[in-house]
Amino acid sequence: MIQQYPFFEAHGDPRDLGRQHGEQAKEQIRGYLDFLAVSLRISREQLRQRALRFQPLFEKHCPDLLAEAMGLAEGAKLTLADSLVAQLRGELAQVNDGACTTFAIGPRGTATGSTFVGQTSDNPPELEGFGYVLKLQPTGKPAILMWTFGGMLGYHGINEHGVSHFANALGGGPSWRFALSHYPLKRLILEQGSLRGVLQLMREFPVCSNGNYMLADGSGAILDVELTSDGPFVPELQDRFLVHSNHYLCTEHACDTNFRLSLPDSFPRLDRMRTLIDENFGHIELVDVQRFLADHDGYPVSICRHSHTGPEGPMLGPSGKTVAALIAEPEQRRLHVTLGNPCENPFVTYSL
Repeated sequence: MIQQYPFFEAHGDPRDLGRQHGEQAKEQIRGYLDFLAVSLRISREQLRQRALRFQPLFEKHCPDLLAEAMGLAEGAKLTLADSLVAQLRGELAQVNDGACTTFAIGPRGTATGSTFVGQTSDNPPELEGFGYVLKLQPTGKPAILMWTFGGMLGYHGINEHGVSHFANALGGGPSWRFALSHYPLKRLILEQGSLRGVLQLMREFPVCSNGNYMLADGSGAILDVELTSDGPFVPELQDRFLVHSNHYLCTEHACDTNFRLSLPDSFPRLDRMRTLIDENFGHIELVDVQRFLADHDGYPVSICRHSHTGPEGPMLGPSGKTVAALIAEPEQRRLHVTLGNPCENPFVTYSL
């Protein structure tokens, strides 16, 4: 049997979306909340108390998502505070626990003249047990396909306009401040019709920490943005291809101080993905991109990351691994997802 993530669907207004989501993903949400408490070394009650401090920010900047979070709590038979904990994740302890390698290949680089964009999602291995693919059909808003986990309303995916986003954690940079986590923003990105709308949103939406966004839309446009608590920075603008890992590329923050706070393997992973794309540029097909994401150069801390017995990293411990590999085809409105390492399980295709 093909190993793949569960698939859930929801439709309607924000409260209905959340309620249906919560009912179907109840076990994953409850398991994830327990995992957060253990991994962050904070009790469930303390997590709830911290999460409720952010509620006024949800009310101000994304009230529909607050209504959806209320529905999620109802569906999963939890409190609103629990639901908000899922939307805030490590920000409740101001920690980063991911790695990831992202890419975007513009139409000039592919055999079909269309775009590929995606990533490996490198995280604690427990997240595989809390993950699923979620298809949303919100009333009056674009349809969405996401890979997400544990009740998070916003994560990696694509919408009916082809707007796609993927993400990397970043080492160092501007200080943490009290604002919203990146996860509500990730969902709002999937409500946009083009990259122009995404950039405007990023300029207006306050985030508490730093992260990188790899973006594309249905027109064939690609863009990479390093979004910090001080605002967005665009390190590269080109129509060939883009690659990012876990260190800064923009001149404002690409410095030794931040590099020392980044995963050491971030630098060779970036170079390796650039090489793979450049060597095949102009005739890249889906099977090639799948091969790039399964690459083991530098194993076990390769693009396809595996757990190891080495030292702790500043952002991801040695147990961290690729818990999903993701490829979007914006023009075709398709998302391809693996459960765990792409060297071990096949990509499964979902369409809008």
